[in-house]
Amino acid sequence: MSAGVREDVRPGAARPGGTAYGPCTCVSFPEAVRAGADWDRASRPRDRPPRESASMPHPYVLLSAAVSLDGYLDDTGPERLLLSSPADFDRVDEVRASVDAILVGAGTIRADNPRLLVNSPQRRAARVAAGRAEYPLKVAVSASGELDPQARFWHTGGEKVLYTTDEGARRARKAGIAADVVPLGAALDWSALLEHLHDVRGVRRLMVEGGGTVHTQLLQQELADEMQLVLAPLFVGDPGAPRLFGPGAYQGGRLRLVETRAIEDVVLMRYEPTAPGTADRVVPADRHWLRLACELAAQCPPSRTAFSVGAVVVAADGTELARGHSREAGDPAAHAEEAALAKVDPADPRLAGATVYSSLEPCARRSSRPRPCARLILDAGVRRVVTAWREPDTFVEDADGAGVLTAEGAAVVVVPEFEEAAREPNRHLLG
Repeated sequence: MSAGVREDVRPGAARPGGTAYGPCTCVSFPEAVRAGADWDRASRPRDRPPRESASMPHPYVLLSAAVSLDGYLDDTGPERLLLSSPADFDRVDEVRASVDAILVGAGTIRADNPRLLVNSPQRRAARVAAGRAEYPLKVAVSASGELDPQARFWHTGGEKVLYTTDEGARRARKAGIAADVVPLGAALDWSALLEHLHDVRGVRRLMVEGGGTVHTQLLQQELADEMQLVLAPLFVGDPGAPRLFGPGAYQGGRLRLVETRAIEDVVLMRYEPTAPGTADRVVPADRHWLRLACELAAQCPPSRTAFSVGAVVVAADGTELARGHSREAGDPAAHAEEAALAKVDPADPRLAGATVYSSLEPCARRSSRPRPCARLILDAGVRRVVTAWREPDTFVEDADGAGVLTAEGAAVVVVPEFEEAAREPNRHLLG
């Protein structure tokens, strides 16, 4: 929200916790567990087959929160603790204006009664001028569907959607909730929710503003592409106050710090996950690494007789082991995967759990070298490959590097949302 504007807690509402700007978790994560909060009860994943981005794309998921130096979202006083600064409130408003949708949990609506608006008239006008809705889609999630139909969330801004269970949908419709009510079955499923937002509502960038339980579950289920965390220069020190993240199993490895910025007296830190998925499960870090491979492909010296390809080798903990691109170091016959693997010690034990990201399917046959890239990958001990584009028959008929890899037990995942980026430096070869 803009500087000086805050989303007040509705009069008389119990407010166990909040954030400095807009939506937040209404209770601490352990309290939510004990109290049976909506998302604790109903977001257990269904038994689903491993997700492939080819068939189930998701929006880019951005988590946004502010915390004290000791990790609290709020204190336990009657008024919400303002953690951020006026300049950062305006930054949040700018981020809101840039996304297609903003999501919060049911507890945030009950406790904070937020509006979730883009407050700047100039930013709203810019959205309209660009052919977008004046306000981003507002998304609420509630397993029970027990929400106040008079809450400001439903009566301000533009379109709203409520994701809930079959039973929750019946309650919400009976109560007259002014939103598109979408039931997801007997239990809420984050992956199904994100797929629906992407495929049905056309959401490509999703901002998640709370609360802590929602943030925790998206991170633990490896569905968050980015975290924007603001650190405020104060301490709370109250064990009863809500914290941003709850206990449980998180992804392995270190997050990548992509930006640090001082904003008045607070610090913004932006992080991305780095640890690859396993087998054919695609996680946000896979998309980050594959995007890098496509960027490397664009750096290749152009050729009329070979594709431009980029490749990155990444350990299971998210450590980049090597990268390469076609015709690297002036070698006209060098392939991207070959160039990258040549930089890794063959005895490195991390290769067995590594993933090779290649903008183009690794080759199964080649005339310039005795071993094709699919064989180089297998001989290195790598058993997972993520690629953006299946090799066309431009130079080799019936190319099937994926078949060579899978025949020896490697997982090959194609993420076609990056195909256009992979094809771009090769337009001159494709007619």
